[in-house]
Amino acid sequence: MALDYRPWQEGDELELLQLWGGPESAAVEQFRGSFQPSSDTPWNRCITVVDQGVPVAAGCVYGAALHPDRLWCYIEVALDHRRAGIGSTLFTMLQHEAAGSPSGVTTMRSKVTPEASGALFAAALGLVTLQRSRLVVVGPGALAPSAFDDAAGPQLEEAATGSVELTRALTAFYESVHAWDRAELSLGRAQQLFLGEASGAGGAVVLREKPKTDGGSIAAFAVSYTQARTDDPADVLLGYDTALPQQEQQAAVATLVAMLVHQYPIRLELDDSMEALVAVVEPLLASGAAYVAGPDTLVVATA
Repeated sequence: MALDYRPWQEGDELELLQLWGGPESAAVEQFRGSFQPSSDTPWNRCITVVDQGVPVAAGCVYGAALHPDRLWCYIEVALDHRRAGIGSTLFTMLQHEAAGSPSGVTTMRSKVTPEASGALFAAALGLVTLQRSRLVVVGPGALAPSAFDDAAGPQLEEAATGSVELTRALTAFYESVHAWDRAELSLGRAQQLFLGEASGAGGAVVLREKPKTDGGSIAAFAVSYTQARTDDPADVLLGYDTALPQQEQQAAVATLVAMLVHQYPIRLELDDSMEALVAVVEPLLASGAAYVAGPDTLVVATA
């Protein structure tokens, strides 16, 4: 094949989407939105592969504001042009572009679905798995709710999504469970991404080990991104104080999950690095009180 590798141009996405068809996963849909003409502010490089005047493949590499130690990378090739070395050539070209990134970062990461074409391609390139993420639905009544009768004991309370205390707890949790891919999350950025109006956050609750007036700090928290309560699972971000002893982390998570699913199901994004949450949810998966909604997502990276 006589192929032309050139910088991405406006309009390429329209022709490529006709060949690519619908995205095979949410990660693919997100990555497709990252294709754009190359830029230095913010830094990104995108390459299109053209066969006889028709775009058939593309690849991009760009920086990540929250996780500065790796660049994001994505490659997609039309089905009838795969296994012809196009993807490998694009990957080599993107590695060359990454070597010139202003941050000095050259390690690249991506997201794939196990057993799908992207995962097989990543394995062939020698990329290694950093993390697994699952969407888990926990059914109503999966855990027995706890009583909060002791005025000096654990306390459950609503929290304003604009709360600085909640923002600090969320920031600390996010950075802790992303130690596998270091995060730099300021309070302002955390508020914008996870708790601000644009994030879709509809409300929050916090669990304290004792009343706030007695110095009780946030042991666990939950932020809902579902505005109206229905029988469908509500999307919830559940976090906890990772500085607590492991047993206390799990107890706080179990208490909060039980309260959340007292009547309605919830949907959680569960990374394997969220050890206390995994410890609570895995038995529920084994018993059928919870289930995995859709395929896993793997974060893979160059060594």
